[in-house]
Amino acid sequence: MNSPRDLRRRIQSISSTAQITKAMQMVAASKMRKAQQAALVSRPFVHLLYRIQREATTHMGEFKHPLVDVREVRKQAVILIGADKGLCGALNSNLFRLVADFDPKSTIFITAGRRAAQFIARTGRQLAADFVYGDTPRFPEASAIASFARDLFLKREVDQVQVIATRFMNTLTQYPVCLEYLPVGEIKGLKIPGVKPEEEMPGDARESLFEPNPEFVFGYLLSQYLNIFIYQVLLNAKASEQSARMVSMKNATDSAESLIKDLSLEYNKLRQGNITKELLEIAGGQSD
Repeated sequence: MNSPRDLRRRIQSISSTAQITKAMQMVAASKMRKAQQAALVSRPFVHLLYRIQREATTHMGEFKHPLVDVREVRKQAVILIGADKGLCGALNSNLFRLVADFDPKSTIFITAGRRAAQFIARTGRQLAADFVYGDTPRFPEASAIASFARDLFLKREVDQVQVIATRFMNTLTQYPVCLEYLPVGEIKGLKIPGVKPEEEMPGDARESLFEPNPEFVFGYLLSQYLNIFIYQVLLNAKASEQSARMVSMKNATDSAESLIKDLSLEYNKLRQGNITKELLEIAGGQSD
């Protein structure tokens, strides 16, 4: 049975922990609002750019850009975008489960975020490059990741590039996704307003004219599309991380407060029992 001293120490220790988790919850909530706004505000622009990309690449005609070249997949690269820190629930573990679907012998990894790089190193998989991004992802950070992956594909060092990241839905809902990145084509599994399914695209017989020429148009369009694609993925990943951390710290704070109430009740009962026992002993001594 716990003594009153032991209970007091436990209550003090848990109270200190609750103060820490409460502070982390408030910090994450502050960062979460900014990250969520950035992810949601940029989403319509990315959807529009994706629609332009699908319309353009479908009407390329005889011209074929190297970035849309579909090849037999002998080796592939995966861009794994994780969190920089822990204490965000099952966010990272759910994300890393998707990595198990890739053969480590034929897959190289490009990581963004310290947790992702640590996971790849710990599991003995091949790490091609490690990138970092801050609490507010910047476009140059996304461009660096996109350029590295694009160079691997154009040099034929890999035949396919995919992205594993967390898609942000709302504060309580974030889920891991695996998206096709290179060669440029339709993003499977995502429904974007205004974009026809892949099977309906070839039936559109509209004629398209590219000025000044297809090489210039596609060289610029596809490069910018790939950069902005990764930038949007980083924004979603950061919004998901801050949201998951805020919810996780709130749950930890609530659990700590509930445990403190239970321990305080036990302490008061024990203290009341000791007082009653002492009173009975005093009363018994007087009667003797």
